[in-house]
Amino acid sequence: MRWNLPNILTILRLIAAPGVAIMFLYFARPWADWFALVLFVGAAVTDFFDGYLARLWKQESNFGRMLDPIADKAMVVIALLVITGVSGLDPWVLLPATLILFREVFVSGLREFLGNNAGKLQVTKLAKWKTTAQMVAIAVLFAQGIFEHYFFMRSYGMDEQIIAGIFAGEIEDIHKLNYLWFMAQGAWIGGLALLWLAAILTLVTGLDYFVKALPYLKEPAE
Repeated sequence: MRWNLPNILTILRLIAAPGVAIMFLYFARPWADWFALVLFVGAAVTDFFDGYLARLWKQESNFGRMLDPIADKAMVVIALLVITGVSGLDPWVLLPATLILFREVFVSGLREFLGNNAGKLQVTKLAKWKTTAQMVAIAVLFAQGIFEHYFFMRSYGMDEQIIAGIFAGEIEDIHKLNYLWFMAQGAWIGGLALLWLAAILTLVTGLDYFVKALPYLKEPAE
């Protein structure tokens, strides 16, 4: 193992993965959402810089190649578990999250089975787009929780008529409820759309890996 900056960034990203869930154990919302969002986005940024710096400075190593996909998967899997939980197991979140988790387990098992031939399953550009869509979707859904919490917190004690009057422009919106509701709904719809896109890309890339692995799965002729 080489202690260079790219590898240190990868290790920090791996450590940050469980930190996202821990935020919801020790902090109340919306602080937990804020901390999880900052931690996740910061870790996602290192995903670009560790590989870029390793290639730029010619510091690529087997340790980095091994740990980088593990850190990516840990980030995505743990964050999806958290979002699925805080969404109340919403089926629109649960289904794509399940498809993503299934694919990650399937491909990891496939690589393990192939052993020395696992290098045949090279990461494709589509797989990189899949990872990007996953990370952006997760960040947007964390942000949605923040906007939603502030909306309910600022509208606490208001009856439906007052809130309807604010939305209709009949009552002055001093608490910015229109803005918070618009951002919460926009982040929810946008986050879900990105999550479903990521799920589709996940299945497509998983199928691609399976097709490439088929020659190694055939039984030898007797």
